[in-house]
Formats: sequence, C-alpha cells, structure tokens
Amino acid sequence: MKTLDNCSLRGHNTFGIDAQAAHFVEYDSVDELQMFVGRRAANGDTTPLLHIGGGSNLLFLGDYAGTILHSTMRDITVTANEGDYVYVRVSAGIIWDDWVQYAVDSHWHGLENLSAIPGEVGAAAVQNIGAYGSEAKDFILFVDTVDLETGAIRHFTNEECRYGYRDSIFKNELRGRYAVTHVHFRLTHDFRPRLEYGGIRRALAEHDIDEVNLTAEQLRQTIIDIRHAKLPDPATLGNAGSFFKNPIVERSIYEHIRQSYPDAPHYEVDADRVKIPAGWMIEQCGWKGKVTGHVGVYEKQALVIVNIGGATGMEVSDLCKSIQADVESHFGIHIEPEVNFI
Repeated sequence: MKTLDNCSLRGHNTFGIDAQAAHFVEYDSVDELQMFVGRRAANGDTTPLLHIGGGSNLLFLGDYAGTILHSTMRDITVTANEGDYVYVRVSAGIIWDDWVQYAVDSHWHGLENLSAIPGEVGAAAVQNIGAYGSEAKDFILFVDTVDLETGAIRHFTNEECRYGYRDSIFKNELRGRYAVTHVHFRLTHDFRPRLEYGGIRRALAEHDIDEVNLTAEQLRQTIIDIRHAKLPDPATLGNAGSFFKNPIVERSIYEHIRQSYPDAPHYEVDADRVKIPAGWMIEQCGWKGKVTGHVGVYEKQALVIVNIGGATGMEVSDLCKSIQADVESHFGIHIEPEVNFI
C-alpha cells in the first residue's frame, strides 16, 4: 500500500485540473483495502473518502480535503468456459481499453464497440459506459466490492447494479459506499459484430472492408479510428470525453423540434420516446469550437468540453451551466452531465 499526503491530482483526472488531495492511497489487493478500511474505522476517521479509477469521468471543482483511493490490482482470470461463453474476472484497476484489447487478442467477443473508451474497468462498471450501440452492462455478470464503512466483501449481480443509461446503483443510493475490486464478464467465442450504429458501416465501406469477412480486430480498429477522428486526446487537450448525456424525451417533444429543424437527428428508444444527440443541440446553439477563458467546446465534437490550458474545475462548471441554459432556452430540454463533479 502506498500513501501520499498533499498529492497533486493533475495526473489522476483527464481534464488535467490541478487540484490536490489531502491524502492519496493506492492498494494492491483486497486484503490491503480491507486493512485500510479497518484502520480508518478503528481511528474514528470520518474525513471524506473517494474511490477513483482513471479519472476520465471526474471534474474536481477544487482541492479534496480527504482521502482518494485507487486500485493497482491488475489480474485477468478465466473462471469458466461453457459452450459459446467464456467467463472472466477482471481487476478494477486495469485500463479499460487494455482489457478490450486483451479480450480481442484472446478471441473473446462482445466488447469491440467499446474500444478506446478512457478509464479503468471498475469505473466502467460504475458508470455503465457505452458507445456505438453497446453498454458495459450487456456483458457484466456481477461485480465484486468492498464496503468502505465495514470492510465486508459484497457481490452485486447485474440486476442488483440497477444499470441504466450511464447509470448504476453505485452512482445513486450507494454512491461512495462501495469500492469495486473486480468485474465478472461473460463474452462469446463466436464473433457477432454490431454495425448498425454511429456510422460504422460507412467507415468500413470507406476502408473497403467487407462486412461478411469482417474480423474482430478490424472492427476494433475501425471504432478506434472513428473515436480518434472526433475526440481529442486527453494527453494533449484535457477533457473527459462526452461531457453530457444524450437526453431521452417524449416523442411529442422531438416532433415539435422537427418543425423548426426537419433534419434533427434522433435514435429510437421505444414507441413513446426518442434519444436526441446532445452534441447536435449544443452545436445548433452556436457553442461548437467556442472558447471562453481557459475552457471551450471542442471544434470537432460539440459534446466535448476541453481544458485549453490552466483551467480550474469551476471554469469548466460555469461553461457547463451556460451550455445547459442555452440548450434549455432553445429546445426546452435540460441536458445532464455524464461527468461527476467532485
């Protein structure tokens, strides 16, 4: 276990916000995490506690006057092979895209459309990350956790996680209560590509890739190329990827919007509801490529807020509020951040 005091968090959040944590603790096993929780309880320590992954979905509004926890566990274990399915236990501290690459290399399929999403495996299970028609919940069987109040181990089934669109029980009723230590996945040996979302078929055609003979490696690389073409690299331009959720609204609201915007994009949810791209609405409000102070909206994708350099968390928060106000004024729709404000 490694403990640091007055630790800079710049390297632990992809926005590159220069905040500090009073204490930063990294653990390398479940036993170490339980030992930390037990010691904290014995000392009557009630200072704030926050468990983070890669920091790709966090916005620090200022310094953190408590303890940041982070896992360095990095094991991948096959727990069963049954027919077409393989069952794999993955440590929460593994980089998500490293896990996707490992799965593709092992000929375990399902995660290809979730390639190149930043962050770690544990955070992916908390956030229920998603892209191009797939979500993490589609492949998660259950989640191993440690109770940060008692140190007890608890297993949550997929159903108990109460997964929703970029949501789970860990972001709501149990926010901050449990640390995810391992995530159990069920993947297939049979490659069943999902190509109907986000221009994947168009990208394949542009590269003369035949859908019939498509490989998992080709699909993964296509997804990576699509993402890199429209999303900035956090290493060069601080950001948290998609900053806002795509709102799901009543169909009548969408039809009203179409009266002014006949080509307004949408995705079908069910007979009564549709999902409208938040990035499209933000762009219609004139924010795409706009810079204010040290922050701005990315020139290639209006869904992304970027740190131009030296931004504070409050500057990002203020820009978020301005965008929300404009979208609500123009469309009558409130858009919510995907990013967690700390």
